[in-house]
Amino acid sequence: TSILEPAGARLPLRALRVWLLATAALLLGLAGPPAAAQQLLPVPPLARVTDTAGALAPEAKRALDEKLAAFEKAHGSQVAVVVVPSTQPEPIEDYAHRIGEAWKIGRKGVGDGLLIVVAKDDRRVRIDVARALEGAIPDVAAKRVIRENIAPAFQRGDYAGGLNAGLDRLFGLI
Repeated sequence: TSILEPAGARLPLRALRVWLLATAALLLGLAGPPAAAQQLLPVPPLARVTDTAGALAPEAKRALDEKLAAFEKAHGSQVAVVVVPSTQPEPIEDYAHRIGEAWKIGRKGVGDGLLIVVAKDDRRVRIDVARALEGAIPDVAAKRVIRENIAPAFQRGDYAGGLNAGLDRLFGLI
């Protein structure tokens, strides 16, 4: 027996230690499944317009694609739109970054790409710009475009209208 553990108290103290360790593990999240075990949304195949949420009618999706192609032809900058139901368990910022890293939007050596990610059910929108466009579209300008041009139409359920209004404003800044 130990000085700290009287002979008759051996079992209760051992049980208390196990209980304390289990409680600490639960509080720290160590006993649950690791975050990496949660499935992240896969990066979709490269396209100017991707809509896995079904937010855009086929003709609206086609019109957006044509608009983005025309802008790229006229100005060189590449713009892509991704609409998903949700990015959970990942924040929209991380998901947008993964898409940008995988797709390498923008001209090689210029880095003038722009990505709009919409997580419809999460009610979140993210505009990511490549380095060459950071001066033309800083974070504050991107947030203003979302707040003033995209969000009002989205609140009415008009996703094509919100994306078109946002793109028109962004095209004016590029």
